[in-house]
Amino acid sequence: MKKHNTFKVVLIVLLVMMLLTWIFPAAYFSGSYIDEGRVQMGLFDLFEYPLTSISYFGYLAAFVLVVGGFYGVLSKIGAYRTMLDKLVAKFKGKEVVVLSIMMVLIALLTSICGLQIGLVIFYPMIVSLILLMGYDKIVAALAVVGSTMIGMLGTTFGYNNTGIIPSILGNEFTDNMLVKCILLFLGMVLLILNTILYIRKTKVNNKDKNVKKVTAKEEKKPAKATKSSKTTKAKSSKDTKAATKEEQVVVVTGEENEEEDSYVPAAVSGEKHVVWPLAVILSIIFVILVLAFISWSGAFGITAFDEATTAVTGFEVFGFTLFGKLLGTVNAFGSWSVMDLIVLLMVFMLILALIYKVKFNDLIDSFVKGAKRALGPAVIVVLLYTILVVTTYHPFQLVIYKAILGITDGFNVFTTFIVGILSAFFNVDPAYAFQSSLPYLASIFTNADNYPLVAVVYQAAYGLTMLVAPTSLVLMGMLSYLKVSYGKWFKTIWKLLLELLVLLLIVFIILTVI
Repeated sequence: MKKHNTFKVVLIVLLVMMLLTWIFPAAYFSGSYIDEGRVQMGLFDLFEYPLTSISYFGYLAAFVLVVGGFYGVLSKIGAYRTMLDKLVAKFKGKEVVVLSIMMVLIALLTSICGLQIGLVIFYPMIVSLILLMGYDKIVAALAVVGSTMIGMLGTTFGYNNTGIIPSILGNEFTDNMLVKCILLFLGMVLLILNTILYIRKTKVNNKDKNVKKVTAKEEKKPAKATKSSKTTKAKSSKDTKAATKEEQVVVVTGEENEEEDSYVPAAVSGEKHVVWPLAVILSIIFVILVLAFISWSGAFGITAFDEATTAVTGFEVFGFTLFGKLLGTVNAFGSWSVMDLIVLLMVFMLILALIYKVKFNDLIDSFVKGAKRALGPAVIVVLLYTILVVTTYHPFQLVIYKAILGITDGFNVFTTFIVGILSAFFNVDPAYAFQSSLPYLASIFTNADNYPLVAVVYQAAYGLTMLVAPTSLVLMGMLSYLKVSYGKWFKTIWKLLLELLVLLLIVFIILTVI
């Protein structure tokens, strides 16, 4: 695989976006369609916009670095590798079932809680488990990226994912809930089946390669029969090691020839490592993550957490708001952001360091080392949001949407789907993607009876597109982390992409007829 593949792909997309600002005129919608003429992007903008991206969205890159630092510290704690080994031992013989359960959980958490970004906290651990179970990095990417995007495609109560759609269209968030559940279920079935097929195909190919290599070695005969026993013994030993290396199950496979500890902490031995404190801490983080990102008031109308937070922060001791001052600005569960997750990770990282007696210098060194490993995905985040800055400051995309939607006189599910795909491609963030075209669409298609279908079409288009688009935050970040080329990913995913497309079109046709 060529070095820095994901960076090259993202940079090429950025340059293409720059070129499009010269080809298409700019336009935006503010009560009406407003043509701005041509607003081209210049050379100096190419270097200025990344700074703009950092100023507005740098907290996302910081979050990625903190997650990397968190796992850097975990790698210094022997209990972490011990926990992974114990889990993998329990999964022995049930790897496919466990992998499927992981994928279903990721999809459900994305669909219900809107955790397409929050779950990044657990992605490195999930990757480690998948690799330790003997699967390769493509399987890890399918499990993480595929499940996340299927969850996005079939969003049910994930208000953080698609809550802006009903606020634009004026329909109910729960409209077409059965259809969303069906898409989620069928999407997961297709993803799991394709992953299993990939696993079986990879095993067969590896087996065939090993057989061919061994056969080729057997055909080789010594050039001379008079070699010393010492030389023969050395060669035999060397061949045996080579054969063993070829036949064994490699935890981290691929062309990159990377060390295993890039993704899996070093194996531990000797002294006993107590696992339960780490397991408890990780469980607490998971529970807080889920509770904090479920949109209690937006999706379910539950205000208990808002009221509880107000009561705690407003509690007075002799006229002094003690907890309000100690905690500072704290958001109620249901209103958390990525910034809150950074605080959460830092606090629990320090707690783990105290429990497992990690020295302060080791803590800092390990955090920095882990953050360095996450630097690639963090840079990808900045570059992808730089593309968003380009499409926002130079809004050429609405011109394209207008042309496509104008192909038909009235509402058409296929042109709407195409616009949904393009808006996802041009805008990495779902809120920006939906905002870029939905207000204009609602202005020309005023029949509100179609809006529940439009909502499903847009969320499905976003999930489908971000499964393969080089502007997908989760996809490109994960490919950068795993050092898997974009081309290799596309070759693996295209069949699933086609199957999902056919599924969506069938569902949309049925909904249109009904």
